[in-house]
Amino acid sequence: MNILGINAYHGNASAALVCDGKLIAAVEEERFNRVKYAAGFPAAAIRYCLQEAGITLADLDHVAVPRNPYARLGTKLFYALRMPSFARERARVISKFTGIPAALAWAFDSDPGKIAAKFHRVEHHQAHLASTFFVSPFENAALLSADGLGDFASSMWGLGSGNRMRIDGSIAFPHSLGLYYSAVTQYLGFLKFGDEYKVMGLAAYGQPAYLGDFGFKLGLEYFTHHKTGPEMSWAEADKTPTLGKMFSEEMSRLLKSPARQPEEPLEQRHRDMASSLQARLEEVYLGMLKKLAEETKVKAVCMAGGVAFNCVANGKIFEATPFEKVYVHPAAGDAGLAVGAAYYVWHQILGRPRSFVMDHAYWGPSYSGVAVKTAIQASSVSQGGHTIAELRDEELFRRTAAIIAEGKILGWYQGRAEWGPRALGNRSIVADPRRAEMKEILNRRIKHREIFRPFAPSILAEKTGEWFEKSHPSPFMNLAYPVLPAKRDNIPAPTHVDGTGRLQTVTHEANPRYYALIQEFERQTGVPVVLNTSFNDNEPIVCRPEEALDCYLRTQMDALVLGNFLITHA
Repeated sequence: MNILGINAYHGNASAALVCDGKLIAAVEEERFNRVKYAAGFPAAAIRYCLQEAGITLADLDHVAVPRNPYARLGTKLFYALRMPSFARERARVISKFTGIPAALAWAFDSDPGKIAAKFHRVEHHQAHLASTFFVSPFENAALLSADGLGDFASSMWGLGSGNRMRIDGSIAFPHSLGLYYSAVTQYLGFLKFGDEYKVMGLAAYGQPAYLGDFGFKLGLEYFTHHKTGPEMSWAEADKTPTLGKMFSEEMSRLLKSPARQPEEPLEQRHRDMASSLQARLEEVYLGMLKKLAEETKVKAVCMAGGVAFNCVANGKIFEATPFEKVYVHPAAGDAGLAVGAAYYVWHQILGRPRSFVMDHAYWGPSYSGVAVKTAIQASSVSQGGHTIAELRDEELFRRTAAIIAEGKILGWYQGRAEWGPRALGNRSIVADPRRAEMKEILNRRIKHREIFRPFAPSILAEKTGEWFEKSHPSPFMNLAYPVLPAKRDNIPAPTHVDGTGRLQTVTHEANPRYYALIQEFERQTGVPVVLNTSFNDNEPIVCRPEEALDCYLRTQMDALVLGNFLITHA
């Protein structure tokens, strides 16, 4: 049985395909059209999923869409009367959703009448919960979804048992942890869609001096989304989504300063505001989880929704709540809805037993050795100024680890692309974690991003407890742990100013080639850690080998590995 999940006309448009209960493919549209957080209809993502499975539209049995226009209909009608312009925009987007069968047929130049699949509408947060529980390793787990807004709810919680989910409660619009964080992010001068993670990094440089001013439930006088609606634009596939202004002038009066403009320098008060924002989110978020643990009496929790990307808060779950095991979907944001909608149909609607665990995130496209060789031959790297060597695995790992240990910057491109926003060793830029100056070098030569944003350590999973204060697996880079004080001077580059690292634990089973690279780096240096950042420069993570070559050539990268090819400057 083939189930296609589609997140369409929404930020992070994506597609996922589940065949007989097994995930076959999952990918964001941005990896193909190169538009960050691309919305619209994910035609290319759907095409890839079907090709990966070797099937056509005619072979689909079910199509699942994570949007239910009938959920909280009374609340929607109430706000439609109060905010007619917002209602018109939502109606425009919903009208797009009703046309998904036609859009699907159009994308494949097919007759809509020939699509035999049954279409399902799955409520936004139930799709989030399904995305994390049904692919987790847990038979029983508490469930929490928290984000900005979806089907007029901002949070939902419950209990997962076997192949069923029980929904115990939700928080309706306008109160929202996600919109709260987004609004203050805007106030601090970070206006782009998805900038919240920048403020999470900035928070470590401040003190929660404004904590008394940051409350929950929301002091609605400081916000605008409940009056005019959160202005969002995400129906177009060729544009990065945008968010309109979400805070009122009352926020400036409360905090006794005007909102920061993007071009203005960051002052200590801005760092303190970011710290206060993060502290209040942690208080509420961890408080919800603690209560959830008390009510469900289970020791495992599964989380999704945009707030679940707050790795700083996630890293504190073990000390702040009774939970002993945590699973966060690698694409916890809205991209993950495609997987969740598909698995909701397979388990919650069809009642099929569970048989799949997502223990790695490599569900995107891969390219053959022939395709890689063709890309290299077509690139200017083959026309002089570069050395190109095709190496056996052992020699590749040895030479590559030595390049990193010499303080050089390496592009590492292998296998299938990662699902979700984190580079996890298949589309990564890798560097030496022992060099404190590496963070500044990476920003100056490659990444061109704010200096307060940290880079991540990838560590051999079995060595985690020797370098960090916690050893619970973090395969998807969604947890931040304190680095052991005695080890901080050994890996200063990916250790944040507060002494933590947003780590990725790497196993041989999940990624044997990346594991082998880190293992060889440890053999040469004594350190089982490399610095890992996404293979891109202010763009979506590279997908095709041609994009990796282009990024290598237009930045000051020292070396590039494509499969078994090592490319260096002559």
